[in-house]
Amino acid sequence: MGHVDHGKTTLLDYIRKTDVAKREAGLITQHIGATEVPIETIQSLCGDLIAGRVMKIPGLLFIDTPGHEAFITMRRRGGALSDLAVLVIDIREGVKPQTVESINVLKSERTPFVVCLNKIDLLEGWRPAEGSPFVHTIRNQHESVQSALDERVYRIAAGLVELGFPGADRYDRIQDFTKNIALVPISAKTGEGVADLLLVLCGLAQRFLEKDLECEDTPGEGTILEIKEEKGMGTVLNVILYNGIFRVGDRVAVGTSGEPRVTRIKALFRPKPLDEIRDPRDRFDHCREVSAACGVMVSVQEAEGVIAGASIRAIGEDEEKIIASVRQTSLLNIELVPEGVILVCDALGSCEALYHQCRGAGIPVRNARVGVVAKRDIVEAYSNKNPENRVVMAFNTTILDEAKTEIINTGVNLISNNIIYKIIEDYHTWCNKMKSDRETFYRDRHAFPAKIMVLPGCIFRVSKPAIVGVRVLGGRLRSNLKLMRNDGKVIGSIKSIQRQNEVIPFAEQGSEVAISIEGATFGRSFKENSILYVDIPASDLQIIKSADLTFDEKEILEEITRIKRKSDRFWGM
Repeated sequence: MGHVDHGKTTLLDYIRKTDVAKREAGLITQHIGATEVPIETIQSLCGDLIAGRVMKIPGLLFIDTPGHEAFITMRRRGGALSDLAVLVIDIREGVKPQTVESINVLKSERTPFVVCLNKIDLLEGWRPAEGSPFVHTIRNQHESVQSALDERVYRIAAGLVELGFPGADRYDRIQDFTKNIALVPISAKTGEGVADLLLVLCGLAQRFLEKDLECEDTPGEGTILEIKEEKGMGTVLNVILYNGIFRVGDRVAVGTSGEPRVTRIKALFRPKPLDEIRDPRDRFDHCREVSAACGVMVSVQEAEGVIAGASIRAIGEDEEKIIASVRQTSLLNIELVPEGVILVCDALGSCEALYHQCRGAGIPVRNARVGVVAKRDIVEAYSNKNPENRVVMAFNTTILDEAKTEIINTGVNLISNNIIYKIIEDYHTWCNKMKSDRETFYRDRHAFPAKIMVLPGCIFRVSKPAIVGVRVLGGRLRSNLKLMRNDGKVIGSIKSIQRQNEVIPFAEQGSEVAISIEGATFGRSFKENSILYVDIPASDLQIIKSADLTFDEKEILEEITRIKRKSDRFWGM
């Protein structure tokens, strides 16, 4: 767990010898992933650090959680599954917002954790040593580099104190791991310190979790990471089995968008060691049973409606209790409003993540669900009264042809992306463009507040039409608008606007231009230094007030209102 871009997936890539991080959308982990690291791999990476030690654990199952602020619920799901946690912190940046949020999840779930201080290779003056244990590579660093590293270590330890963890120190200086948080400096890029991290995790697992190493023969409990079509297998579920045993033929309850579905396990496929279950390099191994903890691909008889993020549980003695538990995990923890956008995502966690991003951005949400974008989503979005809410946000999911046809018919905006924060950015971009287009539309068809002064010595024609030089004191002046004096009398309408002998569509505040006024006569209708206003019909007032007026336009509108109400006290009411 940890803040975005602090190196969680890169660390696992070093252990697996993969490049999953580079293939993630936006180079940011978007889903929970799982990787089994067998004890043989750990022994190989640790080398002489582990020499003479007896390893009882079969290995480690790593769950990789997204670090972006959007994925709060996914980290909570990952934290709830874990026996131990690795909190990854960029040693240069220290404790960041998602670091704090991750710690809060671990505290609430009472999950013990180790802090991994990543990117030591980027410290100024650092001498890299590919794959070397930290306790070895630190000896080869200059004293100034060692001092700089210690300063950052103590700064992060102080940050943990503020978050309620009084004991934290570099792991090689700790005597009692039950009273202190271990800080392990590493480089996920060069592999320095990775052996130390694995050694600490194995040691803690053997010392404090030994009782959990014996898997009891109880009905399996797991979390569905993903549902996908696998060639030759049909619909399969990527699952983290965190308790008990799954066997082929077991009756299981699986979470759906409605009531839990009771079905049977047809087949079980286990990923090869060091393969990320969501992004495997190799085929899966077929097996008759699997025991916790592991990542496993489950094929069931009936998978229709099953949703990612929900539970899958083998049914034991108390069937009703198990089904109720599965039902609870299938519910979205969000609050909906009668008027708002529609969210459709590929998993519960990402749906909740997108919802929290919308809430943080002030975007109301009318409905949210897991699945594919269908016609009903477009129809529901179109029923919103506010055009800004006629939007369907789709994260990492399919858009059905019927939905595409309905989009053409209704004009509903579909924003689809496999990066959550890009969906929010695209929504704001679209909203701003729509507001700008609407503003332009209204301003081209209605009279908006503007105020001008007739410049002395700039009377080019007295009448038919009168042509005079003016300065725009506020607002935006355009042709075909009527002008009135400060006594409320309308003197004529603007026929055209010119600047340097070129006709222009409008003139903004501060501009000095020549205008022709049809129906006005200089000397009788107005004079030099006269202040003139755009004449606003009462019928346009509500449209104008609903627009984004500038501060000057609001002031001018108040002046126009006072002038109008001298002759009509109820004008604009």
